[in-house]
Parts: sequence; structure tokens; C-alpha cells
Amino acid sequence: MNHFFKAWQKDLPASIVVFFVALPLCIGLGLASTSVLGIPGLPSPFSGILAGIIGGIIVGALSGSSKGVSGPAAGLITIVIGGITVLGSYQGFLLAVVLAGIIQLIAGFLRFGLIANYFPSAVIKGMLASIGIILILKQMPHLIGFDADFIGDEAFIQKDGHNTLTELFYAIQNSNIGALIIGLISLALFIVLDLSYVKKIRFFSLIPGSLLVVVFAIFINQLFLTFSPSIAIQASHLVKLPILNTPSDLFNHFVHPDLSFLRNVNCYIIAFTLAIVGSLETLLCAEATDKLDNERMITPTNRELKAQGIGNILSGLIGGLPITQVIVRSSANIGGGAKSKLSTILHGFWLLLAVLFVAKWLNLIPLSVLAALLVFVGYKLTKINLFREQYKNGLDQFIPFFSTILGVLFTDLLIGIAIGIVVSMFFLLRKNLKNDYRKEINDGIIVIYLSEDVSFLNKASIKAELNDIPSNYALKIDGTACKHIDFDVLELMREFMLHKAPQKNISVELINIKV
Repeated sequence: MNHFFKAWQKDLPASIVVFFVALPLCIGLGLASTSVLGIPGLPSPFSGILAGIIGGIIVGALSGSSKGVSGPAAGLITIVIGGITVLGSYQGFLLAVVLAGIIQLIAGFLRFGLIANYFPSAVIKGMLASIGIILILKQMPHLIGFDADFIGDEAFIQKDGHNTLTELFYAIQNSNIGALIIGLISLALFIVLDLSYVKKIRFFSLIPGSLLVVVFAIFINQLFLTFSPSIAIQASHLVKLPILNTPSDLFNHFVHPDLSFLRNVNCYIIAFTLAIVGSLETLLCAEATDKLDNERMITPTNRELKAQGIGNILSGLIGGLPITQVIVRSSANIGGGAKSKLSTILHGFWLLLAVLFVAKWLNLIPLSVLAALLVFVGYKLTKINLFREQYKNGLDQFIPFFSTILGVLFTDLLIGIAIGIVVSMFFLLRKNLKNDYRKEINDGIIVIYLSEDVSFLNKASIKAELNDIPSNYALKIDGTACKHIDFDVLELMREFMLHKAPQKNISVELINIKV
């Protein structure tokens, strides 16, 4: 237990940073995923908040990730909305969330987490950079007081028909001067407080910088309300947290799954979709979080799947949204200086306490200061040095990296990653085709040295090489270094020896190769 709390001085302020990032995201995702559909019987913001609390406290405690933060994810909004629409019931959808958690739990025990080892590094770095750019682009409207869309909408095409780029145009036309002033001042403060020499000041090592900036933003807005009401930020641009009369009222907002949907085949289809997409997003975020972590801690992926499974089972049982590990909150956690999973767990407790006791005061927080925090996190994720480093690593690293960024920006997270992986596979195959053999020519003798692994992908290049051998030459094919040769290539050699070689008077000798 002492080991768990040994870095609390770092974890406590980091947990507050994550809390301020997670709070509006949880509320916004709850609204975006449920109330827009008019499904009765659900107090919409609570679905996201409950998922955030479980993701922080339960999944945080069970996970093996020291820095990863779990909760509701914008990447699942489409599946959530589609699932509720198909089933026609939020309670039916909650059953699908429970079933998805069971599937993830089983996948963890079957050790399916190993697939995380097969994501290319360039793609992971591209994902991180794209998330940073998305944060900046998506939060700029909120920074200047245009809050028409819910925070956390990561897709390029939005529900109102706008896209990430056109939304900036509409935001500028409908900006709020008070929000703009507070947003820009907050962003400047975040930058200053992150300077190395400022961090060394003892006062700022004791009190989280994000807390100071948020309190300062509230103070400025109260001054606006008193002395210049025309530019003050009104309720539509502030945090909107439901207020409970007593702590026990939270239980009245729980919604439970409808077991009658066990007879509905669509419920199982939605559950498998949630499990697959949620697991992939979790594993990708875990891999990315590990790369961001300066201490290079490695997340045990099978344990992570089990933790996510248990989290989704619990979330579905009480009315919460599906849970995944999320890169925005994880990167904010690392940027806040977290050292252990205590930060993740504490942020879940802050969400719970906020709902129970201080919702009235939190509703004074301008959304523009939270947008400034996310813009700053985005900047740290996508610094220009990252692009320079990837370019120096060669085009086979830079092009998949940049392709992933474009894919994520103009589609969504998983499609963008899929594009990056396809581009990476192209360069891998291209490299493989170039390195299948080497050739030496000496005094009328041609020696072809096969590489360690010769697959059917190498058949075309080897066939072209054999066809180009001049007449009356001696050919030696050396497989000493080769551990595996596909049947297709062996068959190609056999046909060459039986037909082409005699026609061109080429003698063939195979070394350590059986055809």
C-alpha cells in the first residue's frame, strides 16, 4: 500500500488535470449519445459520468497500465447511437454493453491482447499526432465561445452537417467575446505554467496549475458579470452538471439492462461490434500511452482487456456508456505528471464527488478554459519535432505516419489507423521483395543467395531473375541461409530446371535446397 501512494505528490495534481478534461467530455458524450435520440427514461448526462467514474475507479484499479485512463469514448458514439436506434431501447442497449464486457473478459483470458504487438510504431505515432491536431481543431470553437456541438465529437463529418474545418468558420462568426478573452488568457497561462523554471517554484509544485487557471477563469467571469454583463459568459457556455438534492439521489438515476433482449439477435451483433471496436481502441491507446510514458512502462494487454470487460459489465448494469481506454485523457494524465495508477483512480473519485457535492460550483466553469487545456494538450502531442524525427527515419516511416494523420483527421480514429497499417504493409512488402536474395556473377557462374525467408511474395522477382540469366551460364542457387521456402518458389525452381534451363543450356546446382 505504501508503494501505491509513494508518488502521491505527482499523482494528485495530475488527477485534477484529468478530472477537468474528463468532466465535460463525460457530460458531452452522455448528451451526444442519448438525448439526441429522445429515448425516454434516461437522464442523459449521467450515462457518460457513470462510465467515467467506473472507468477511473474500477478499471483504473484493475488495469495494469500505470498511466492509461479509461472512460466513455467519442470513437464509440456512432455505434452507441446506431445500437440504441436498432434496438429501440436504451435498456436493451445496456444489455449489449454487458455482453460486450463479457466478450472482452473472455478475450483477455484467451490472451487475445497479443495483437497489440503488431501495430507499427509509425502508425501509433501518427495516431498520437492526429489526436493532437484534432484536439486543437475541435476545441478552437469552444475556446472562442461557440458551443453548438458537444465536446468530444472526434469525427470529421459532424451531426449538424458541418465538418472539422467548416466548423471553425461558423465559430468565428458566432464567437463570444468573454469566452474568447478567458480562453486566450487561460491558454497563455497553461503555456507559462508549463515552463521548466516556473515548475521549479515551490508554490506551483504544491498546487496544480490547471486548478489555478480554472479558478482564475471563474474569477474573471464573475468580474465580467459584475462590471460588464454584456461580455460575461452565460450558462450556455458553462459546464452543465446535473445537481442532486441528496447523494442518494444518484441511485435514482441508475438504469438497468432489459434481459428480454437476450432473445434479440441484434443485441448480440451490437455486443460483438462494441467488444471488437472497443478492444482495438483500448489496445491502440495502451500502446500509444506506453510510447508517451517517459518511464516506458509496458501495459499487460490481456489484463487490460479483462479490466475493460469488467468495467463494461458494471457500466452496463447501472446505465453507463461503454468504456475504453482513451488517449486524450491518458495523454493529459502523463502531461500532468502522473507517476502511477493512483492518478487515474483519483480522477474517478473526483468525478463522483463532483456529481454528489459540488455540481453547483463546477457549473461556474467556462467551457473556454477547459478548451484551452485541451488545446494545450493537443499542442504537446503534435509538436513539429515529431514530424522532423519521423522524416529523418526515412520515407518508409514518414509516409505511414503522415497517412495515419490524414486518415484520422478526415475519417475517424479506427479507419485512419487502418489506412496507416495498409500503407505500412505496402512498405513492408516492398522491402521484403527487395531483400529476397542477392546475386553474384563471376567467370560465367551466377550464384543466387536466398534470404532467410522466401515466401510466395518473392516469386515474381525470383522468376524475373531466372528468366534473365543468359544462355550457356552455370547457375547456383544457395539456400544455406534460408530457413523457409514457400512451395510456390520451389515449384518455380523445379519448372525452370526442367524446361527453361535445358532450352538455354544453363546448368543448375541447388545448394541446401530440396525441390
